[in-house]
Amino acid sequence: MTKEKDEKKGTTITIPTQLAEKIQQRIKGTEFASVSAYVSYVLSEVLSGLEEESGEEFSKEDEERVKDRLRSLGYLD
Repeated sequence: MTKEKDEKKGTTITIPTQLAEKIQQRIKGTEFASVSAYVSYVLSEVLSGLEEESGEEFSKEDEERVKDRLRSLGYLD
């Protein structure tokens, strides 16, 4: 199985309805198509930060991907 197919696989998690509703409000007008997409992005960012703190480095590709996302959200020019 290719890496791309592995990355598309998923699992289901449960979050409180109130949290899901807050996220739904937060993502209105953004490029996030769903609560799931937003939660995946946020968790990825948190884990990347933790890896960075533990001495693991971002690859240039990861850094550019984060910068592109932040630009698209209006945080960077």
